[in-house]
Amino acid sequence: MSSNDHSNLPYRPCVGIAMFNAYGDVFVGERIDSPGAWQMPQGGIDDGEDILVAAKRELMEEVGTDKVELIKIADETVCYDVPIELSTKHWGGKFRGQEQTWVAMRFIGEDRDIKLDQHEVPEFLRWQWVPLDRTVDLIVPFKRETYSKVISFFSDLFN
Repeated sequence: MSSNDHSNLPYRPCVGIAMFNAYGDVFVGERIDSPGAWQMPQGGIDDGEDILVAAKRELMEEVGTDKVELIKIADETVCYDVPIELSTKHWGGKFRGQEQTWVAMRFIGEDRDIKLDQHEVPEFLRWQWVPLDRTVDLIVPFKRETYSKVISFFSDLFN
């Protein structure tokens, strides 16, 4: 294996959250470490942690709220590889990417309940509500296929 090949490494178990408002738009945040790159909340699932518990924990950490109700958990997981420099930076080179379970949640709070600075190290600089099908154009290129799948998982929820 070359130093630029991490294909033999496992995927990191992860939850992704499509948090919808009352109008059917989804929350996206602009990453502090990658200005111009927007994404939905996501994060690792701890050993033995329930998907919904992980989703609500990640929302509290990244978005500052857990005022949500479950709509749907996707029937399948989605895997994606990250550039090797990101694997090294974020996970010490232990993973090649993430295996995500996507969860659709209904936001039952108000916009003022979203507080990006609730976690010790904020993930997002700013946020917005956007139509789900627009998210693929806002995300970093290596996650676009994943977001296309998320759109297919949840596009029927508000039609």
